[in-house]
Amino acid sequence: MDRSILTRPAPEPDAELHHGHQAADVWRPATAGKPLLVLLHGGFWRPGYDRTHTRILCRALRDAGRPVVAPEYRRTPGRPGHTIADVRAAVSVLPARLSATATILIGHSAGGHLALWAAATCPPPGLLGTLALAPVADLAMAHEARLDDDAVVDFLGGPPSDHRDLDPRLLHSPDTPVVLLHGEADTVVPAALSRSYAAAHPAAELVTLPGTGHFELIDPDSAAWPAVHTRLAGLSP
Repeated sequence: MDRSILTRPAPEPDAELHHGHQAADVWRPATAGKPLLVLLHGGFWRPGYDRTHTRILCRALRDAGRPVVAPEYRRTPGRPGHTIADVRAAVSVLPARLSATATILIGHSAGGHLALWAAATCPPPGLLGTLALAPVADLAMAHEARLDDDAVVDFLGGPPSDHRDLDPRLLHSPDTPVVLLHGEADTVVPAALSRSYAAAHPAAELVTLPGTGHFELIDPDSAAWPAVHTRLAGLSP
């Protein structure tokens, strides 16, 4: 499994904004007209992973003509309310600060979980749809599988049954389209979690990629990269 995307030298964003006490990277393409991508990073909600590991991804999206804002959020073990409050603030405030009239939520891994949660509970203004990349889309299943050494319990501070309002599979379906893109060879977040979400939300589109693992979906140098572009284009007007 190639994890190099997490440690490669990363470019600096074009600008930085703040939402509350948190920062957000802003990436502005040379031409306007595309919906703003609100990109939520992964890392199993752990303090050791922040938005900087998505900067190569964000630059590639910007260079493809897409404006991106990548907000940070608190990752305090056992305090999911911190994370949720920061994501809620980011999706409600940042699009307006960037004068965006149309938005797309995109998230990877734990960020995919947060994107699905936000789409169902606090969608940003002008939301066209959500692209969840290898999302932790079913907290109960992730807990049962003890993914990343019990990451779900570390995040929530207890079992997911105590936080049903944070489990995307159990929430109502978002009002806008949802696409889940998942590698069949993903051993970090198995594709079964996306299948479970899709079974509970039949309107969601599930796309699986044979031979693709977890990190290829955020790596512009991977063979999976064209699939990300294709699905983003499908959510754009």
